[in-house]
Amino acid sequence: MIKVEDLTRRYGSYAAVDSVSFEVQPGTVTGFLGPNGAGKSTCMRMICGLTPPTSGTATVLGKPYAELPNPGRHVGVLLDAAAQHNGRTGREILTLGAIMMGLERRRVDEMLELVGLNKEESRRRLRDYSLGMRQRLGIAHALLGDPKVLILDEPANGLDPAGIRWMRGLLRGFADEGGTVLLSSHLLHEVEVVADDLVVIGRGKIVAEGAKSALLSAAGTTVRTTDDQRLANALESAGFGANPATGGGIHTDALPEQVGRIALEHQVVLTELRQAGTAGLEEMFLQLTAADAREGVAA
Repeated sequence: MIKVEDLTRRYGSYAAVDSVSFEVQPGTVTGFLGPNGAGKSTCMRMICGLTPPTSGTATVLGKPYAELPNPGRHVGVLLDAAAQHNGRTGREILTLGAIMMGLERRRVDEMLELVGLNKEESRRRLRDYSLGMRQRLGIAHALLGDPKVLILDEPANGLDPAGIRWMRGLLRGFADEGGTVLLSSHLLHEVEVVADDLVVIGRGKIVAEGAKSALLSAAGTTVRTTDDQRLANALESAGFGANPATGGGIHTDALPEQVGRIALEHQVVLTELRQAGTAGLEEMFLQLTAADAREGVAA
């Protein structure tokens, strides 16, 4: 279990993370989402004890990460696949990890096989690894100590479609066996497929959290018509919100049945009418974070 309470990190007057609170339960995958610069990576670094919080607390399995005995045996972390010594081989990196955690050397071979790095690849220097190979090695290192919790920041970055599908199955299987997974990724479709719960952050604050199914079903209604402006005016007159939808049409908080009645009353022809949640996580994410997106700023 991961528990974050009023976690805040300030740099002078700037709050990179501002009073964030959420929990990640055992047996679940929680998608941690937000636009560039939202504070996701800073928050994950505080959970892992790499960045001290200005205020608030973060615990993993009931303790701050730094207080866990032999933390790699309890928590697997992948925050930056490039943060390894380029002059070492993949096998050497895992072997050093096994020595530090007090593991048997056979665990190295098991993890290399699990992530699909063959004997030849495991003997290459990291400087000769592709990004996808680095990610696989990082996942192997995170799983090396047979942890109960995984904290992963963009683990699918650089993986090909087959690799992404493999990783999806790996995380789902880990959670189904009682593990706890906190997953940050910009690959929204993959998060939608694998996640049970979602935490969405924008400009350092949580803008939405809860069960994925509940958040998607509450995303409102998307409608396309032969006269969007006329229907938008009618919806607003009836007390409903009406904004341009991602990809065209109107997004409203009215139910589909209410939209249909208002359109009939005002003689507006509908060409599409559906709950916004059926368009998936991407549309909901863009709606929630439209005011917070900051292109070109690191997360």
